[in-house]
Amino acid sequence: MSTGASVVLLTGAASGIGAATARAFADDGWTVYATDVRTEFPADIRERCRCLELDVTDSEQVEAVVDHIIEEAGRLDCLVNNAGYGVAGPVEDVSSDDVREQFDVLVHGPHRLAQAVLPEMREHGGRIITVSSVLGHTASPGLGAYSAGKAAVESLSDAVRIEVAGADDIHISLVEPAWVETGFADGALESLRDADRTPTYDRTYDALEDGWVLTGGPLATTPEAVAATVLAAATDDPPKARYPVGAFATFVRWTHWLPARLQDPIHRGFGRASALLGRWL
Repeated sequence: MSTGASVVLLTGAASGIGAATARAFADDGWTVYATDVRTEFPADIRERCRCLELDVTDSEQVEAVVDHIIEEAGRLDCLVNNAGYGVAGPVEDVSSDDVREQFDVLVHGPHRLAQAVLPEMREHGGRIITVSSVLGHTASPGLGAYSAGKAAVESLSDAVRIEVAGADDIHISLVEPAWVETGFADGALESLRDADRTPTYDRTYDALEDGWVLTGGPLATTPEAVAATVLAAATDDPPKARYPVGAFATFVRWTHWLPARLQDPIHRGFGRASALLGRWL
């Protein structure tokens, strides 16, 4: 039987952007199914949301969780793809296994979930929102593998949006922050520890470890700002295809229109300058 309240399924909800988004939807009166591969949810999320374990790389678990929500709540109005992490390092130094595992979360996970929720949404309408990144448009040295994953999920989302356009009241949106104050940088730095480093990329590693390439420094936004944008994508009528988060994200997103001879020095220069600033500040 339907709960009456709109129902959202949110992945990667145990921390950071996901936890902030769970709170935002709960504040707005939604029934929130907060999921994560980890089950250590914050106490307030456990109190206000229905928490479930979900590994987005497990097709059977994805189907089981979606079926459970529809059976229990009687509906599923919104899917928010937020689960993700970053593998850092120059492309030459990142292992193909690490890239493959990251793609399984960033790209194949949203694909699995879209396949699971679209039949229900075709009956009653719904929205699929993916938390992407401006790096899906503009690659950054040292984050090539992550940028590639975000570019792939952006293309996937664009294709689904075009395929369902005008039919069954289904809408697809992308939320595109730049840097966010979460544990993303710590996780990405962890992937560097055992890497075999090619000396050619010493400056790239300096920018990752000492600069703002991973953290954004003072340019980073808050998880709550991203959460508010996700909620807007879920409630706007009509929703937009893309939601950059903040003025700097809008700027970064549009730099990809510049020719490569101008783009490339900007990206290299940002990493090097921020590494120097990081040592001084």
